[in-house]
Amino acid sequence: MAILGIESSAHTFGAGIVDKGKVIANEKAMYKIGKTGMIPKEVAQFHAENGAHVISSAIEASGLSYRDIKGIGYTKGPGIGNCLYIGMVAAKTLAKRLSIPIVLVHHGIGHIEIAKEMSGFRNPIALYVSGGNSQLLQKQGQHYKVLGETFDIGIGNMLDALARNLGLNPAWGSTIEKAAENGRYMTMPYTVKGMDFSFTGLLTHASKLKGAESTSDICFSVQETAFAMLTEATERALLLTGSKELCVCGGVAQSKRLKRALSLMAEEHGIKFGYAEDQFNADNGAMIALVAEELLQRNTGTRIQDCSIEQKYRIEDAIL
Repeated sequence: MAILGIESSAHTFGAGIVDKGKVIANEKAMYKIGKTGMIPKEVAQFHAENGAHVISSAIEASGLSYRDIKGIGYTKGPGIGNCLYIGMVAAKTLAKRLSIPIVLVHHGIGHIEIAKEMSGFRNPIALYVSGGNSQLLQKQGQHYKVLGETFDIGIGNMLDALARNLGLNPAWGSTIEKAAENGRYMTMPYTVKGMDFSFTGLLTHASKLKGAESTSDICFSVQETAFAMLTEATERALLLTGSKELCVCGGVAQSKRLKRALSLMAEEHGIKFGYAEDQFNADNGAMIALVAEELLQRNTGTRIQDCSIEQKYRIEDAIL
């Protein structure tokens, strides 16, 4: 059955359609952050203005009609409250008009599940790296267990903040990666404790180097240090659990350099390594639809009046 998924946790409003685990549409509109980053009120207004068009574009791209949609899922959290609310309202409106069941999806589980599906993995260690999240996870029963995570901010937010501090445009991670080309390495703060890590010290130190060192060198050094930290913690998680599968997912998983570092580490230990295509690592509606389909195969959905959002929705509290 065709299931529609709506994602609106941050700068992207996405609508995807899945049928029997196959993605048949994945449309999105992205707020342009420029040099200033995301202003919640403005991003939510962007979603409100573009959401209906994105959803109708997904229906058109799938070759289906609204009558063919048999269920809907939306991102409950975590994310920016104003933005999550717009997605919830859109999903509730459609569920009521079409008389179809609705389910609430954890944003991070969406990232992991679509990476697993496209990698062909059963139960890998997942390195989930996005704007607000940096976690090492593995599913146990109906929940994802957190093996390790950031003590402070997600790596995506750290890279975005550095880009803003350095005056880069647009101020996000991909700009840092481009600026890092031909850079040279400088020693940076490195904080890994077991399978946990911290990025604020790295951000503070690097930001203070603006004007004293080249932007290329700063970006290269921060990127190499942060990715080395993630790779070390991931290697420890793999060896302690004995898992033979690893996937990386989330917005920062679009980084070729991070995937290269993880790939080399995994190869050294004989571990299978996988990830989704970049369009599915970036925030998208298809990943929400994929999880919604699985949830709807097990239950009848959530009552409209019980639908909600949760800005700080912990992944271990979600059931899959």
